[in-house]
Amino acid sequence: MIKNVTMKDVAEKLNISTVTVSKALTGKDGVSEELRGQIKKTSEEMGYRYNANAKALKEGRSYNVGVIMESHYVYDELDTFYLRMYQGITKCLTKLDYACILELITFEMEDELVLPNLISSNKVDGIIILGQLKTDYLVKIQETALKTVYLDFYDKQMEVDSVITDSVYGAYLLTNYIASMGHKKIAYVGNIHSTASILDRYLGYYRSLLVNGLEVRPEYLISDRGKDGLFIDIEFPEDMPTAFVCNCDELAYILMEKLKTLGYRIPEDISVVGFDNYTFAGYSTPRLTTVEVNIDLMTEMAVDTLIKHFNGEKDIHGRKVIGGKLIIRDSVAKINNN
Repeated sequence: MIKNVTMKDVAEKLNISTVTVSKALTGKDGVSEELRGQIKKTSEEMGYRYNANAKALKEGRSYNVGVIMESHYVYDELDTFYLRMYQGITKCLTKLDYACILELITFEMEDELVLPNLISSNKVDGIIILGQLKTDYLVKIQETALKTVYLDFYDKQMEVDSVITDSVYGAYLLTNYIASMGHKKIAYVGNIHSTASILDRYLGYYRSLLVNGLEVRPEYLISDRGKDGLFIDIEFPEDMPTAFVCNCDELAYILMEKLKTLGYRIPEDISVVGFDNYTFAGYSTPRLTTVEVNIDLMTEMAVDTLIKHFNGEKDIHGRKVIGGKLIIRDSVAKINNN
């Protein structure tokens, strides 16, 4: 009969205590990373299989974390920004022996306040909400008392931990760069009533105009999406700007393509910048100047914050702001105002 390998067997093999083996395999503190790696490797070589179900039952946890986001953020044919964030969350959770469950929220679910199945069926210990949802829906989720972290957005009406990129300063850097290239007629494209990040990026743009002594023109605030969050056809002002600050790279790509159909050259006639530094920034023509969001650090911070909630280590809710990096490429031209 083949003997089942136990923690005690692993401990004896390495001449350490069973408690040390348990801590290493369950992700608890008190074990160096070098020893933890050695224990995991030895366990696999000996054929030891940790009983995660027994652990979950004993501790009263599922060891599942839910990730929810609006369905319109996901496009099957594209490597989208939020899917990259989801992959980062999954990677972090896997290291901690947690499973990750993704569920998409439809507009109908939000409007009718229907909770996602992973919450209503008690499948998860906590959730990470990726991308902004309506406040009424966030309130509905908060009423469940489930441990929650917001990622890439915040809601001023909710006392919930959030992890965001520094949108204000990132857009400030972008607009400063455009101004340094001689542009005075700079527009911002984004519905500032749609998400907190779009509003914050507008505030960074607005601040830069003031600092550089440039006119703030109401017609240069151009909406890009409707109340449902979906893109709408962009309407240009009569007095065409020489540069556009877009709230994301996808919008910048769409804007550049539309400008090209109207006969404009980029950046010779009109300059365009985006925000996020993902797919569209790399394959657009010309390549897009943008701000790179630190996805790895943001996802690590979101997971770490949620795990601290699970362990009862954090009671005060806060907003964690992660800095970005200005990436200068080919979509902004220097102009002569003489």
